[in-house]
Amino acid sequence: MTADALTFQQFSSPGDIDSRLRRALAECWVEVTNAGGAAGFPFPPVDVGTVTPSLDRIVDLLSPDTSRLLTATVNGELAGWLNVRRDSFELIAHWGTVHHVQTRTAVRGRGVGRALMQEVRRVARDEMGLEQLRLAARGGVGLEDFYGRLGWKEVGRWPGALRLAAGDDRDEALMILAPL
Repeated sequence: MTADALTFQQFSSPGDIDSRLRRALAECWVEVTNAGGAAGFPFPPVDVGTVTPSLDRIVDLLSPDTSRLLTATVNGELAGWLNVRRDSFELIAHWGTVHHVQTRTAVRGRGVGRALMQEVRRVARDEMGLEQLRLAARGGVGLEDFYGRLGWKEVGRWPGALRLAAGDDRDEALMILAPL
């Protein structure tokens, strides 16, 4: 992946997301989920109608102080996205949580996910004033190793927290990145 082919954009208001982008985000979410990705829907196949209500909730909560959507594009096409959120309650306002990290299957292995995670680290630290980031990842699919290579540390697990099918329970790995 060349630096000039990959661009980032962040969105911090519901009005920032036009219908074209909304459709691309939903299609990416469908593609990632149906390829077995841990992107919030445990029982594929899903379709745009399934993911749209969840996407709408993310978009509706966008705000410069508490929730931003970060996209990565390659040659003008959506390659991946994620959501970073913080709670405004003073006791915990110094950390944020990364949600729905996903990259299109066609660009996997080309550094898009890594670059997206590096960019969210910069945005969280430099623009949102956060000191640490947290995330929860589905155990057993290599995500712990991916995030570990980027400096994230596993701090715990919820054993069997995710039921993907009858008899298929997975741990949820709790991870932190600090300092940013």
